[in-house]
Amino acid sequence: MSSNYKIEIKNIYKVFGADPTAAIAKIKGGASKSEILKQTGNVVGLNDVSMAIEAGHIHVIMGLSGSGKSTLIRHFNRLIEPTSGQVLVDGQDVLKFSKKELEHYRRNKVSMVFQRFGLCPHDTVLANAAFGLKVQGVSRAEREEKARYWLEQVGLAGVEQHYPRQLSGGMQQRVGLARALVNDPDILLMDEAFSALDPLIKSEMQDQLLQLQKKLNKTIVFITHDLDEALKIGDRIAILKDGELIQQGTPSDILMRPADAYVKEFIGGVNRYKAIRVSHLLRKPALSMVSAGDSAAPQTPSSRCVQLNQSLEQVLPLLMESDDTLAVHDDEGTLVGYLDKPDVMAALGR
Repeated sequence: MSSNYKIEIKNIYKVFGADPTAAIAKIKGGASKSEILKQTGNVVGLNDVSMAIEAGHIHVIMGLSGSGKSTLIRHFNRLIEPTSGQVLVDGQDVLKFSKKELEHYRRNKVSMVFQRFGLCPHDTVLANAAFGLKVQGVSRAEREEKARYWLEQVGLAGVEQHYPRQLSGGMQQRVGLARALVNDPDILLMDEAFSALDPLIKSEMQDQLLQLQKKLNKTIVFITHDLDEALKIGDRIAILKDGELIQQGTPSDILMRPADAYVKEFIGGVNRYKAIRVSHLLRKPALSMVSAGDSAAPQTPSSRCVQLNQSLEQVLPLLMESDDTLAVHDDEGTLVGYLDKPDVMAALGR
């Protein structure tokens, strides 16, 4: 396994019903999901899905209702067992874990954030955030110290003694996020985590997740049906349809090189000016420039620099005034690459 891959999903099939083996034989024979349901009464959840997820990246899995995205994410922590296939984490097959190994994996390696918060209504915010450590038998003083730290990280310092009913939906989801992070897991699974929130709160939670990710560098698998959300937070995006993986790639791959008519239709309503970010079109500086430091790169006045997170809508006026290229800096002001006008025009279909 490549050292860059934290998770590998290999040839996963999931069939719900009395005779999954027969259903898989029909799948391999070319039968569709609807045909298999009609002929056998079995429901195809996933059809030969394979993907590799890099460590420290946000990998978004998306699709419409019934596409299999929530079924797939539940294979990562074996809440659902596949009919066939492999789930590898750090090169180990999770499906071969003993009961004790699986328990350790779920408590220490992977955490999950659900759509409907899943908080205990009769426990305080502090107790909810510390719940995972309590299950592990961690002392009260230690678990509360860690819970307070993570509540502060998600912007909830000062509400530790409140109860979930006293919090807004966005605040409740922050508690759920703190609870998932308190074990300091390598992998964070987020199943439609922000979809129940109002648009403004949802956008704030997306921003906070990105800010946290800069510090934490977790491997995050994020489920959504919202393409704008996927484009905003995803390093890579996978699109499912009827249990099949239709396309996966970077946001720019999905937007500019759709695999088929379904993906074209899926992305048809996207406002490219707002959705495409500088980071999606970034050209890395030549290795010789990186080795020599910023001084070896063309010197660009700060007024003609753009930031990784900016949308094309924000940078287009400046780009149209430039000769062809803008320097791109990260949040610390370090040169990380360039934005070329021809790339932008191609991304906007011009």
